[in-house]
Amino acid sequence: MRADEKAAEAWAREWSSLAPDADAEIDWEERAWRSIGRQRIPVRARFTHPDAVARFAGGAEARDWSRLRSRASVVRERFGATDAVSAAVRGNVDLLLRFGEAEFHTVVDTAAWLVEHPVAGLRPRQLPIRGVDSKWFAAHRGILTALHAAAAGSRDLGIVDATASVRLRVLDPALAVGGITDFSATPEQLAGIPYRPDVVFVFENLESVLAMPLWPGAIAVHGSGYAVDVVARIPWVSGTPVVYWGDLDSNGFAILNRLRSWHPDVTSVLMDLDTLLDCDDLWVPEPTPHRGKLDRLTAGEQQALERLHDEGDVRLEQERIPWERALSALRAAASGLVDRAARA
Repeated sequence: MRADEKAAEAWAREWSSLAPDADAEIDWEERAWRSIGRQRIPVRARFTHPDAVARFAGGAEARDWSRLRSRASVVRERFGATDAVSAAVRGNVDLLLRFGEAEFHTVVDTAAWLVEHPVAGLRPRQLPIRGVDSKWFAAHRGILTALHAAAAGSRDLGIVDATASVRLRVLDPALAVGGITDFSATPEQLAGIPYRPDVVFVFENLESVLAMPLWPGAIAVHGSGYAVDVVARIPWVSGTPVVYWGDLDSNGFAILNRLRSWHPDVTSVLMDLDTLLDCDDLWVPEPTPHRGKLDRLTAGEQQALERLHDEGDVRLEQERIPWERALSALRAAASGLVDRAARA
C-alpha cells in the first residue's frame, strides 16, 4: 500500500470482482495506515473442494486436474474405490497425465488382464495382449505393478525376468578359463567357474573396469550399483578380499555399506576425506542423497560422508578422479591385502 497505493487498490478490486463460487470464499479485513487511512483488503482465499482450486487456477492446471479426475475415476471403476487404488493413482500422477488416451486405456486394460489372468512363468514376449510387446511392457512396468498391487495385493506380476548378468575382466591371463578375459555372465554361471584370485576389484563405473591394466592375481567386476550384493554372493568373490571403488557420495557409501553386509573383507579406495577435499573443484550436486543409517563404514569413511552432507550434499564421481591417482591408490590397497594374506 505504501509503495503503490493505486496498484494495491486495483489488486483489491480484482479480488472483489471474482465470480461467485460455492466452494471458494475470500476473507476480507479492514487495515489502517496512518498515511492512507482504512482500507478493506483480501487476506485469505479458502477453497472447500479441489475442483474449486482448479477453477481458480484455470488454464493448463485446470485442464490437467480435469484429466486426472477423469482417469482416476476410470481406474477406480476398474480396480475398486479402495485406499490402495487411490494411493496408486497418487503415486503415478505424472504418468497418468502424460499418457495419450489410447496409451492410458492400454495400461488399464493390461493391468486388469494381469489381475484376472495369472501368468506365472511367462516372459514379457509371451504375453497374449494385443499391442503389448516386450519394449512396451518394460516401459510401463512400474505403473502396471502399482495397479496390480493395489487390486490384487501383490507386486509380483508373475512375469519371468531376464537374469541380470555381471560384467567382469580377468586381469591375470593365468586365471582365465579358455583364454576368455572380458565377458558378461549370470551369477549362477560365474559361480561355476573355479577362479582363485588374490584380490577382486569391484567398481561402480564400467569404464574403470575396462581401463584396468593387466594385474597378477586380480579380477575386476562391475558392481552395478545397489545390486552389488549379487556380486558378493558369487563363491569365489565371497572368499576373496575385495577392493571397492565407488562414487564419493552418499549413495556410493550406501552401496559400500550394502556390500559389507554380504562380504566380510571389503577395503574402500579413494572414498576418504583427503580425496574429497583434494578434488573440491570437481564436485557436483548429488541429485538424490541417501539419508539412511550406514553402520558398516569405517571412521574415515563416516567422516567423509558427513563432510559431503555438510557441503550441501555434493558428490565426487569416480570417473572425475585422475586415472594415475586412482591406479596408485588401487596398487597400494591390493598390495596391502596380498601382504596381509602372506603373513596369515
